[in-house]
This record gives sequence, structure tokens and C-alpha cells, in this order.
Amino acid sequence: MSVEVDVIVVGSGINGMVAAAELARAGRSVLLVERNARLGGFIVSEQRTVPGYIHDTYSSWHPLFLAGPAYASLGEQLHEQGLVYRNTDSWAAASVADDGRVTLGHRDPAKTVEAFEHDVDRAAYLSMLDRIGENIAAINGFLGGELRSWSLLWHGAKLINSGGVRGAEGWLRQLATSGRAFTRREFRGREVDHLFTPWLLHAGLGPDHAFGGLMTGLLAAGLHGAGLPVVEGGADKFVAAFSKLMDSLGVQVRTDTEVERILVDNGRAIGVVAGGRVLRARTGVLASVAPSALYGRLLPPSAVTPHLVRQAAQFRYGRAAMQIHVALSAPLTWRDERLAEFPIVHLTDGSASTGIACAEAEAGLLPRRPTVVVGRQYLLDETRVPKGAASLWLQLQELPFHPTGDSAGELDTSQGWTRELAEGYARRVFDRLDAHAPGVHDLVCAVDIITPPELTAHNPSTAQGDPYGGSTELDQNYLWRPLPAAGNHATPIPGLWHIGSATHPGPGMGGGSGYAAANAVLKRSR
Repeated sequence: MSVEVDVIVVGSGINGMVAAAELARAGRSVLLVERNARLGGFIVSEQRTVPGYIHDTYSSWHPLFLAGPAYASLGEQLHEQGLVYRNTDSWAAASVADDGRVTLGHRDPAKTVEAFEHDVDRAAYLSMLDRIGENIAAINGFLGGELRSWSLLWHGAKLINSGGVRGAEGWLRQLATSGRAFTRREFRGREVDHLFTPWLLHAGLGPDHAFGGLMTGLLAAGLHGAGLPVVEGGADKFVAAFSKLMDSLGVQVRTDTEVERILVDNGRAIGVVAGGRVLRARTGVLASVAPSALYGRLLPPSAVTPHLVRQAAQFRYGRAAMQIHVALSAPLTWRDERLAEFPIVHLTDGSASTGIACAEAEAGLLPRRPTVVVGRQYLLDETRVPKGAASLWLQLQELPFHPTGDSAGELDTSQGWTRELAEGYARRVFDRLDAHAPGVHDLVCAVDIITPPELTAHNPSTAQGDPYGGSTELDQNYLWRPLPAAGNHATPIPGLWHIGSATHPGPGMGGGSGYAAANAVLKRSR
């Protein structure tokens, strides 16, 4: 038996759901196919520790979505379907170093720079944000559209009109600059480096990767502009709102259904085979999968050139990650009491310690002093924990998928990511936290650890435990994401579009590739 619709969307992460909703709103019949039993990809909340504690299992913070075109298009309808955000309007993020030095980030840029040591840095920081604001239309154009198109020249012209040729060259220079180099060049003090270097990890970068200079400013602007929104009641409520919206728009959804191959006839994608059934698409197929899966497994060899297959096989993945969820009997007691009200605190010395940890991970070693993301969503959404209790969302983004050793010489990595190794590394993380929040060990009610292999098992697009769907270094980004020979969402195969974190504009909870591809499909079909 076969089913026929206008468009088939493969994968129900943020990009798949955005694409399905956008296409259905425009009157197209859509079928969304998901291999897992539930929609959402990395958008999940569960009681993973003890009853009464709701943890966002993977992704949690939604500033990219709130600031992006997908939310501008779908946000009102999602709120009608029950989506509610909780956000901070004051203190947002902080970093604390091993020596106790603390740098604080406020939603208000003026409040943030008050504590900067040097007057010149206050002016430079505010000027950086002003430049981004003045050029935000062009920046959003580059991030939200197809780069291999005439629109690239249009957005470039906007930058030239705003700041002249030299101004446009300045943006290119930032693109080629690492975060460490940018903060050293632009600021005398260490505050910007300390506060925003760890945020580069959330973009799949490290302190010494090109593209980090540009991302430092964009991350700062995002923090001040969008804050740190979380979904009231947990991330599952976000998926529930999307599910209701898609249902109201007539989107057909099939879970527990893995796509086995993409059908190609006369050089054009015409559907998929999934769960042993033929599902046909009159207009096209949007696939949110890894490049290696798309060009190496799902497409018939006759439809793909050897050059594309080779490039897909060369697609690189970045560092692996680990997630630790903790139920606490009471809130942390920080040595610096100001940290008690920050939803996100990074344990880092800035590019100094984070750069070393990244280098150790990329060399296959477990870092001696990992950068620890300490997330406390319950500060924004009290429904997530019992009254008087607390929880931690700990993220480690500097890990090897195949550990070959331990920088501290303490843990046995010879068997890979065993439960013993995961628990041993978690103890290191807790000890690092205890140095800044003494007594944390005594507050722990339960701990849940998700290892890099477990990330990949849940979402195959997260190959090698990389939650960002592939390295975002400059040679594999922008024009060259996912592949030099396939840098647009429209693939070389007519009727087939590629979406997801492996495609432009890259990883994150923005839904940018799903939105861009859906609108490209609509434009072509018109």
C-alpha cells in the first residue's frame, strides 16, 4: 500500500516540526515521519531522577528560537496551543574562575559593563552591540537564508551601505578570528573573555576556532536581547504545542517509523520507503539527517555522484558531550552569594582553562578541569521541582567520543564509556562544583548521567556524541555546510531538501534550516 502527499518531512526535531508546520500553513499536505516513539528529537523533559523533579533531558534554553524567523511566523499559534515561556529580565549568566573571580551578565548591557575594570572596555562592548544592532537585518539574512544565491550579494550590499567597504571587511575579519584573539584584540580586561568564551561551546566551537570572533558578539547580543527563555513545565510542553498545531493544520504524523531509503525516479526524489511502506511526495522530501546517512545510505548509489559520497564520508564531527541531571534537596550555597540568582553559571577561567579542556578532548583525553555548564531552570520555572528543593542541568561539552586516556591520570578509559567511567567523571565535575558551592555532595538526592554514546543512540544525527550535528569550524560552515558540493538546503537531487543541524545555519534551537527550506519549497512550487 502507498500513501501520497505533497511533502514528506523526515525527522521531527525542531527543524522538522518547523518545516512541517510552515508547509501545512501554506496549504500543502504534509507527512512527518519520525524513527523514535515520540516527537521532538533533542526536545524532551522527563522525571529522570526522582518523582517531582522535571528535567530537560537534552536541549533546554530557547533564545535562538525566540529571536528567529520561525518564532516570528509560528509563535502566536504555538502560544494558542499552550506554549508558555519563562524568562529572566535581570541577571542571566555568569562565569566563576578557579581563583573565585566572577563575571556577571545582565539582560541590560549597561548593567553588565558597570563591573568592567576599564572604561575603554565598557565603551567597546556597547559599541560592539550597537554595530550588531545596526546591521542585524543583513546578519539575519546571512544566517536565515540560502547563501549560494543572489541574496548573498544583497546582504553584502547592506553591510557595505551601513559601514562602507572597510566596515564589511571588518565583519569578514571577525569571521576569520577566534574568540580568544577577538577578546584580546578588542578588550583590555578579561571580563568579556571570561563571560562569553564558554558560550562558544554552545555553538560547537572552542576558544581558538575561527568564526569565534563573530560568534562572541552574536552570543552577547542574543543574551541581552532574548535572555534565557525556558518552557514552563518542561521542554515536552514545547513539543506538545507543536503537535497540537500540526494536528490543527492537518499534518499527518508517523512515529516509530524509520525511513529505509529515499525513492528517486528519473533523477528526482519522489518519496520514501518507511516501515516497509511506500510513501510518495508530489512536491518533495525534506530530510533532517546526517550527511553520511543521506548520501551514504538513504539515496540509491545511482542518484549520487562519487564526489558527493566522498565529501559526505569526510564530514567531521566535533567534540562529544555528556549531560548530568541532579535532584537536590535544597539550593546550592555559593561562596559568592551573587551567583544564587543566575539561571546559568559556567565554571571556567575563560579561554585559558576552556582552551586547554578543548585541546585535551580533541586529543582523545578526558579533561582535567572541564568547563561545567550549571543550569538551574527552576529559578525561572518553579514548577520543575518540589517546594524548597532544587535541580541541576549540568552539561559537559569537551569530551572525546572514544577516550584514549585521562589528563588527570585517575580514570580507566580502556573500556570506553562504561557506567564506571561516567560516574567517575561525574565525581570530578561535582568536585569542581563543590569548590564554588561547598556542600553540594550532601544535597544530592539522585543523579542521572547521559553519556556520549547514549546521545547518539537517541539521535543518530548526533554521530560520535556531537550534539551539534557536526563540527562548526569555518571550513565546514556557511557556504560549505554541510558539504562544499551541496551548500544549500536544496540538494543536487531535484525534489530533495536537506535540513537539520548539519546544514546552514547550523546547530541550536532556532529552527532556521527548517524554516528556510520550507519557504524555498513553497517558492519553487509556486
